[in-house]
Amino acid sequence: MKNWKLMTVILSMLVLMLAACGSNDDTAKDSEKENSAKTEGTNTEEVASAYPMTIKSTDSNYADVTFDKVPEKIVVFDYGFLDTLTALDVEVTAVAKGNFPESLKQYSDDKYLNAGGLKEPLFEDIAAMAPDAIFISGRQGDAYEELSKIAPTVFVGTTSTDYWNTFKASTQIAADLFGKQAEVDAKFAEIEAATEELKAIAASSDEKALVTLYNEKISAYGPGEGSRFGFVHSVYGFPAADDTLENSTHGAQISYEQILEINPDILFVVDRMAATGEESNISEAFNNDLVNKTNAAKNDKVIYLNGALWYLAGGGLTSELEKVNEIINALK
Repeated sequence: MKNWKLMTVILSMLVLMLAACGSNDDTAKDSEKENSAKTEGTNTEEVASAYPMTIKSTDSNYADVTFDKVPEKIVVFDYGFLDTLTALDVEVTAVAKGNFPESLKQYSDDKYLNAGGLKEPLFEDIAAMAPDAIFISGRQGDAYEELSKIAPTVFVGTTSTDYWNTFKASTQIAADLFGKQAEVDAKFAEIEAATEELKAIAASSDEKALVTLYNEKISAYGPGEGSRFGFVHSVYGFPAADDTLENSTHGAQISYEQILEINPDILFVVDRMAATGEESNISEAFNNDLVNKTNAAKNDKVIYLNGALWYLAGGGLTSELEKVNEIINALK
């Protein structure tokens, strides 16, 4: 009988202890939720307190834009900036529908409204969306004034005259508008580290590079200011196989005979046809007697670059890292 009473007392104590533990756990969870809510609220308040905010376009030819609050309905034409917003988990309303690189394939979904093509905005459809902000780059330059009548329009694209700094400026626009400075800093640090690795590879030999773009015909790009792919030389550090080539957005049309004459040690080829969704025969086109006589072909350094990434979506936090790593992996 005494044993039974003792067991009853012990069981009662255990029940009380378990109840107390459960209560403590619930209190701890409630406290965590409360702290999380406070943190989110503080972040939201910090972002809101930064407004009104004036944003400078990455190209000085476009006007500054002042926002009174965080843009919520967002239309994005520039795939590089879309890439950055995706990396920062910023939701967008509408995009220019086109041949997205793999990292942006989700925007093909009807969940995201159609703002038109990269060069052909659907003005009436965009106006009906009543957006808070429109983000553009060079391909929409001719539509800038019309788009600006619909909503505040910011030029966020990179420029060929100052690629690296305009890329940084573009990511800073996202950091400022959406309160993502810490995230941008962390991702940019990754890009800088990878770029330093690539520069070390470029500096470890005397190999000279030629950057070309294939669109059934071949365009080649100089290493200087104003060249679409000049950053391969100025930022990545590859010496130019020919420093007399035209420095422009479209490059200079050249032949296979000229490629052999230039005789690069590394031949980079951007496939524009694949970038725009056309059927490409690029590997067959460059597998010929003339190209095969170059140092690049002899040393297995004809490097085909991701067309959609390089031609359409450069200048994003994910795409820039992918571009650098693509070359690193090809040369290792």
